[in-house]
Amino acid sequence: MTLTNIDRFFEQLGDEARAIAMQHFRTDIGVETKSDETPVTSADRAIERRLREMISSRFPSHTLVGEEGGGHIADGVSWVIDPIDGTKSFVTGLPLFGTLVAMLEDRRPVCGMIEVPAMRERWIGVIDHTVRNGEPCTVSTCAHLRDARLCSTDPRMFSGEAERAFARLAREVRITRFGTDCYGYAMLASGHVDLVVEDGLQIHDVMALVPVIQGAGGIITTWSGNAIDESFEGSIIAAATRSLHDEASRWLGQLPA
Repeated sequence: MTLTNIDRFFEQLGDEARAIAMQHFRTDIGVETKSDETPVTSADRAIERRLREMISSRFPSHTLVGEEGGGHIADGVSWVIDPIDGTKSFVTGLPLFGTLVAMLEDRRPVCGMIEVPAMRERWIGVIDHTVRNGEPCTVSTCAHLRDARLCSTDPRMFSGEAERAFARLAREVRITRFGTDCYGYAMLASGHVDLVVEDGLQIHDVMALVPVIQGAGGIITTWSGNAIDESFEGSIIAAATRSLHDEASRWLGQLPA
């Protein structure tokens, strides 16, 4: 596919995900608890099932990986789906949940989508650009923690030394906000947030974020500075600039002072 065709197909995936999510949002939907103690709903399963159908129909040779349906990243082209990132927000009527879809070539994410149905916003990122609702967006120029707006989903996602390291970092920034799920990364891509730091994530949580952040000019790595790939260790630093990323890394104990 050309980049134009990729964008068009992601728009179709986003439209389907939005329609299904909004059929269920703020309704009396049943919630189950999975073995990892995270919630899941019929909306999660319906979105993933529909996106799998669409991708398989168009690209029968591609590998599919999803939070609910499983699968493994392979050589060639793989797709990674998180049908509802932020299910806790979804089931409590909060609008900052989203659908994440990534396309990988040879195990590396090259195109990603953050679809936020309740906000009617969609970010699609490829190698050299990111758009929000079709319009180009870019990260901020924030270079230092003292000026930074930091987001993270939940302080309870950190434990042990990671919890202490995040607390040290949070004391250095200008603003800290929690509860953002994937929307924090979207706001980073649009220049409203400067830094997102998280831990305890899974592959489906992060693969779509990489092209969106990088396409908008940002930096996204693990806490140890590694690229996001299938051996992902669960931690994320996403920053608007390299200097901000490196400063955050030092406070998290990953770079020398």
